[in-house]
Amino acid sequence: MTTGPAHWELLARGRAIDTQSYVIVASPARHKEEEKDYEAWGHSSVISPWADIVAKLDEKEGLLVSELDFDKVDEIRQNIPVQNQRKPEMFSSC
Repeated sequence: MTTGPAHWELLARGRAIDTQSYVIVASPARHKEEEKDYEAWGHSSVISPWADIVAKLDEKEGLLVSELDFDKVDEIRQNIPVQNQRKPEMFSSC
């Protein structure tokens, strides 16, 4: 419950932008009050390649179903072509 509220969504959205792909993060539901050994943040989510929240649950147990528009992935990758900016030769072994 320390890092979940601060970082869960932020990290998922960052990975979506980094990879220009949909990111799906699944978390266990939060445990009952008497089961204090681990308390999950919950909030399973689907994030678009533009880092928009497509769908999200709360901390309770649930089922999340979402349609993904893969044309959006192609569109974003064409508009921001980070794959073309790679320079593998800069990372070759010496």
